[in-house]
Amino acid sequence: MSESPFNRLTAADIAHLKSVVEPEGKVTPREAIHEDYSHDEMGAVHHFPDVLVEAVSTEQVAAVLRYANDRRLPVTPRGQGTGLVGAAVALYGGIMLSTARMNRILELDEDNLTLTVEPGVLLMDIAKFVEEHDLFYPPDPGEKSASIGGNISTNAGGMRAVKYGVTRDYVRGLEVVLASGDIIEVGGKIVKNSSGYGVKDLIVGSEGTLGFVTKAILKLLPLPKKAISLLVPFADLATAIETVPVIIRSKYIPTAIEYMEKPVILCAEQYLGKKFPDHSSDAYLLLTFDGNSREEVEAIYEKVAEVCLQAGAKDVLISDTDERQVSIWSARGAFLEAIKASTSEMEECDVVVPRNHVADFVKYTKQVERDVGVRLSGFGHAGDGNLHVYVLRDDFAPETYARKLNEAFDLLYAKARALGGQVSGEHGIGFAKKAFLAESLGEVSISLLRSIKRAFDPNGILNPGKVC
Repeated sequence: MSESPFNRLTAADIAHLKSVVEPEGKVTPREAIHEDYSHDEMGAVHHFPDVLVEAVSTEQVAAVLRYANDRRLPVTPRGQGTGLVGAAVALYGGIMLSTARMNRILELDEDNLTLTVEPGVLLMDIAKFVEEHDLFYPPDPGEKSASIGGNISTNAGGMRAVKYGVTRDYVRGLEVVLASGDIIEVGGKIVKNSSGYGVKDLIVGSEGTLGFVTKAILKLLPLPKKAISLLVPFADLATAIETVPVIIRSKYIPTAIEYMEKPVILCAEQYLGKKFPDHSSDAYLLLTFDGNSREEVEAIYEKVAEVCLQAGAKDVLISDTDERQVSIWSARGAFLEAIKASTSEMEECDVVVPRNHVADFVKYTKQVERDVGVRLSGFGHAGDGNLHVYVLRDDFAPETYARKLNEAFDLLYAKARALGGQVSGEHGIGFAKKAFLAESLGEVSISLLRSIKRAFDPNGILNPGKVC
């Protein structure tokens, strides 16, 4: 990192923060901060904050930010630390402001179909709570232990994005504390809004660089009564991927369309100690359908099964029992951790391309693997063009791996741009992808992003070193 443009934290600063936050919240000095807070799941970048502040209210967050802004102290927002791009790492030290204690579900409004929550509520707790009321929060990122604040900060997507969309589509309103300590409310329970600039949608996906989310109003849907999956084996990955746009053109849209290869499946089997239901092929599509009755779901999946068979599928395996559903989806859910366990270190390329170019990009990854001489492993949301490609270190020396990693990333991101894609589908930019975002957007667009950042945060204290 370059020399810090911020003031250094002092004992007097820590004393003031304690007076603002404790005893309801908690302030932890550098020497007592757990190592987990020095990194996120990316793991490659480690920086400790000088102090960890766990606030419990909007007013406490506002007081902390107001003080930090006056003192020119950097503030890094922190949820559960499940990100993969270094967005929750305190690159300049300073204050890490955690949402861990702001974890209350505040209101379920069944008339307006909304749920109001604090940012520290976990995604899995939201899903469980609303389903108990026969309701449904559709965004479904793979990491269910992530906080909703983190999901909002990265505009998280997940497997159900094909049919239902991403986090931004389900954020109706936000309470946000600005760097100045001022509190604003954007959006609300209203369904339509044409009242000025879309500030709410700027905040969603801004990775804590524009403001600190302290409350969110989420849109809910009625809970689908039935869900059935199809596991569709293909002779090779190219045929599987090329079938995806054919499915989309059929107008019978699944809830999710995932692709996977046998090596990743075997890796997940070893990691979980459980067998996958089928080993007949080198490549698979995993499709899910939901609806209000078995008859409704069957009518859709039968049409799609026919499309797959006509496109070259070897078979269509129906997963209509709880046991088979668990077997398939537990393997899919373990892919990331299984790949991580199979190597000494890895970094992720989380690109998104138009759906009709998914096959082109996946084929290109095989070429990169050969040309660079490094192992790549991947899977992805083929139905929305969001692909996860992991560059694995294995036995390479650190300097050799760094060179191969950079070479692979340069090629992969350049190919995504050439196909009309972008550098992140759902994991954000953080620290790791800043250079690739700049290359992708160009000087004029990056300058515009920086101007927006200055308008919200003139002193640059909010999550410095991230996004742009």
